[in-house]
Amino acid sequence: MAWILVIIAGALEIIWASGLKYASSTMEWIGVFALIAISFILLIQAYKRIPVAIAYTVFVGIGTVGTYAIGVYLGEPYSFAQILFLIILLTGIVGMKLSTTEKGEAS
Repeated sequence: MAWILVIIAGALEIIWASGLKYASSTMEWIGVFALIAISFILLIQAYKRIPVAIAYTVFVGIGTVGTYAIGVYLGEPYSFAQILFLIILLTGIVGMKLSTTEKGEAS
């Protein structure tokens, strides 16, 4: 369950991080700040069952890769070197996730 919270928080990070560039009205900024708050509340709840360093690494990784992909989709420049390093980042994140157990699980 805690990993689901991290994934949802990471997905919200993609939305709010992308929204930072495009928010222009007061209501849009309120929406961005609300998404920031919700994503961190979910992440804090996940910290109760997952080690902080691992949960935060996965959260930031989801946000990094997702925000990069949204940026490319919206026309921002990209390079194959950047994509290579994102693959390396994803490899590390998946490795950390697979090598971590939640509190109460056997190692």
